[in-house]
Order: sequence, then C-alpha cells, then structure tokens
Amino acid sequence: MRGLLDDVRPGDRPGRLLLVHAHPDDETLTTGVAIAHHVARGDEVHVLTCTLGEEGEVIPPGLAHLEGDGPALAAHRRRELAAAMAALGVTHHLLGAPGAGDEPAFRDSGMAGSAAAADPRAWAGVPLEVAAAAVGEVLAAVDPDVVVTYDAGGGYGHPDHVRTHEATRAAVAASPTAVPLFGTLTPLTWAEEDAAWLLERVPASDGWVLPGPDSPYAANVVPDEVVTHAVVDPGVVPAQAAALRAHETQVVVGDGWYALSNRHVFRLPGREGFARLDPASGRPLPEGAA
Repeated sequence: MRGLLDDVRPGDRPGRLLLVHAHPDDETLTTGVAIAHHVARGDEVHVLTCTLGEEGEVIPPGLAHLEGDGPALAAHRRRELAAAMAALGVTHHLLGAPGAGDEPAFRDSGMAGSAAAADPRAWAGVPLEVAAAAVGEVLAAVDPDVVVTYDAGGGYGHPDHVRTHEATRAAVAASPTAVPLFGTLTPLTWAEEDAAWLLERVPASDGWVLPGPDSPYAANVVPDEVVTHAVVDPGVVPAQAAALRAHETQVVVGDGWYALSNRHVFRLPGREGFARLDPASGRPLPEGAA
C-alpha cells in the first residue's frame, strides 16, 4: 500500500494535507496516526472541524453537567480541541460563515433521529451546496496536495460524518485544482488482528465492552484489496494518545487502546488505511487509478 503523498509531488517544499472532520475528537480517533506521522516528517498538516460537537455524551462524572447544554459543551469541547491540536502540532480551522470570525456556522446534528437535527444550523441538514461552499473556502485557502475525510458511509453512519464526506467531495469536485481525495477505510485483516489483540489485553471484568465472535465491524471495514494507501507508524501512538487525552469528555485512554462513552474498546495500533475516492461518486478507486 502507498502513502498519502506518494501519488503527488509537492516539489521542493513539504507536503500539505487537509483533513476534514465532523466533530472535535474525530480527527484524532480517525486520522491521528496520519496527522502525527506527517507532522513528524515535516509536512504541513491542516485540520478542518465542521462543528463543535454540541450533542456529544460526556464521560467524566465531574463534567456531567455539560451534557445536554449545547453552548456549554461546545465551549468546553472547543478548548479540548485546541489542546489536542497543540499536542499534535497542526494548523486548525473551524468551519465558519463568511465574516463570522472564528464563530462556527454549523452545529452538531446528533445521531440519526435526534431532535437536534431540526436545528436550522444542524450540519447534516443544511443544503449541500451551502456545506460544500463552506468547505471549498477552506480548501482554496489551504491549497493542499491531498484531502482526507470519511468514506461515503461516514465510517459508522453518523449523519454529520456522512454530510462531511458529501460536502468535502463536492468541494473537491468543484475545485479548479485536481486535488486527490482520500477516504478512511480499515482492511478486514487489520480489524481481525485488532479484535484479537483487545481480547488478549483488555480485561472485560472492568466493564469494558470487548469485541465478541458475533460483533459486527464498522461499515468502513472493507476487504483488504479496497484499501490502497496506508500510514503505518507505531512510533506516533504516544502523540495520538496525548491528543486523545485532551478530549476528556469523549474518550478514555488505556495502554494501547481507548474507549468511548458506551465503554466499547478500540485498539490504538499505529496504522490507518485509506483509499483514493472518486469525487463524482464517492466510490473507492482501484489500486493505480489516476
């Protein structure tokens, strides 16, 4: 599998990447290895966050009062995000409206069926052309060599992740520069290895939810041959873990693993898979496609 910058030649300057995510913590959970790896090698890494995660569940009991209070949780998660971005050493952008300064233009839509989706600023519900134009402004300003976001299913189907994919794909398709677009995907053999690793090392007796023999994989787990690009760098896991610890409302970090508010546990394996996406359809392109 090739690296994210192997198909482009930025010339005599470092590579420039733009990673587009829906909520604070998504960037580190989904692409933390790629971010830390490219920062370490001297590339210019930009992260664009589309909402402040107002509908997120809160893990620490001492911060439970934030859950359900959208403005308060957004303000707290904004500080968490800033700390995570500092830990990773990236340039951060919050998706805003023209002339709005650093105020977000859109808000968290919540999970499918959530009442939050009725808010006129809910990211999943705004017209696609509006969402794509907002992402397109950042794309034009950054002028990256590659763009990375979710696959067409948003990783696990969250409406904001799906909208982020759609808006990013539309922005790339409309860009006068033919910038490569990548989606995050996990090879099936990696998912199987990670599940076995977790079962060996994380005690279920502590209340963590471990993968079982009949546990379904996320929708972005695909046959190995679909994943054409990868970043494999176990050495950056400490940096990824440090950034995850900054997202204290959303993530619990263990020794080589993390858990979310539902106590489901996932491995931090130091590797992430990708495929080049067709901007017109969102489908993964085969190995070697131009």
